[in-house]
This record gives sequence, structure tokens and C-alpha cells, in this order.
Amino acid sequence: AVVAMQACARIGAIHSVVFGGFSASSLKDRIEDTQAKLIITADGGFRGGKTVELKKTTDQALDAGCMSVEKVIVYQRTKHDVPMQAGRDIWWSDVTADQPEECEPEWMDAADPLFLLYTSGSTGKPKGIQHSCGGYLLNAITTMRWVFDIQDSDVFWCTADVGWITGHTYVAYGPLATGATQVIYEGVPTVPDAGRFWDICQRHGVTIFYTAPTAIRALMKVGDEIPNSMTYL
Repeated sequence: AVVAMQACARIGAIHSVVFGGFSASSLKDRIEDTQAKLIITADGGFRGGKTVELKKTTDQALDAGCMSVEKVIVYQRTKHDVPMQAGRDIWWSDVTADQPEECEPEWMDAADPLFLLYTSGSTGKPKGIQHSCGGYLLNAITTMRWVFDIQDSDVFWCTADVGWITGHTYVAYGPLATGATQVIYEGVPTVPDAGRFWDICQRHGVTIFYTAPTAIRALMKVGDEIPNSMTYL
């Protein structure tokens, strides 16, 4: 996901990331609203010990409309069988096989669009918010430096999904733009057990841990036994 986002940014392609847990109808609405021409997805993803059927959801959305879509690039993550539509669907590995290792960036103006990200829809129909190249990246860099006080010796971990704005800013853009060392994790805090977050912090020497109240509340229900039983670096 991060490679795809960075690739779009490098060539000046406006992208809109959709959270993998959303329904086909939610995906369809966002595709049609943006008139997207290309979809990048995966055969599936792993979450909470289960497989999330990303390609299936994408197919359902496209079957219901989305006439603007010309191609679908599919990354093999779970490697289970998924239908591929001839002329439209392409494996990520086939697309990247003969590509050069270097790609000159497309130089953008500060006010040019970088990406669109939709609101949750809790106050009505989700709205696509446009973030600009210069202003957004400047905010990501300055908050990494001034709010998190990121240093060369730090190991930074933001647990947010890249489908949300926090995951954009503090996984895909901010840490990389400041040259920080970061941890990226695919999973949930309670699988395989409720000590997953603390185990990762311990093994990778995380010095700045940025998470959400929802995760904290889930871990509070488990109690202090697991974190108190661990020896930290």
C-alpha cells in the first residue's frame, strides 16, 4: 500500500486510498465520485487471523458500475485463487517485472492535488477532502519534528491503518519525509494475543509509540498483567 501511494505521488497521480474493511458499495461510491481510471488492490489481506477478500470486494464494486475504471492491478498477498478479468485485471508482479529501478519525479506546484481522502460519513454522505502537495507535506514534516520531536536515534511506530488520514501522515509520508526509522505493522493489537503491541515495541526498540484511544480501550480491558510481565529494552 505504501509503495503504491509513494509511486502515485512520485508521478503526480492523484490517489484516493479506501480502507480495506469498507463494503463494495462504499468503494463504488468513492470510485464513481473521483472517476478513477485505475484500481490497485490485492487478492486479499490478513486481519485478526482472517483473510479479507479485497479482490472480491473490488469486483463487486466494479460489477455495480464504475464505468471510468480501465485497469485493475492486483498484488498477490494471500495467494489464494481470485478471478482475473482478461483485458482489465493485471498482476502487480507482471506490471513491475520489466520496469527500471529509477523513476524521475514529476515536479509539482505546491497547490497541486496530492491525494483525496474521504470523511467517515458519520455526519452525512462521505466527502472527499483534497490535500495539496506542498501544504500537506509541510504539515507532515513539521508535526513529525515539532510534535513528535523525531530524532535520528528514534524508532517511530504509528499503528494507524493507511486508509485513514493518520496512517497517511504518520506512516506513508511524515516518517519517510523526515528520514525516520519506523515500524509498519499489518494486524490488530489482540492477535495472536493482547501482548502483540508490547512485544513489537520490545523487539524493535520502539521509542515513540503513536496509537488510538480505541486500541488503548481494547487493551485496558485485558488488564496490566501482560505489559507488567515483560522486560523492556
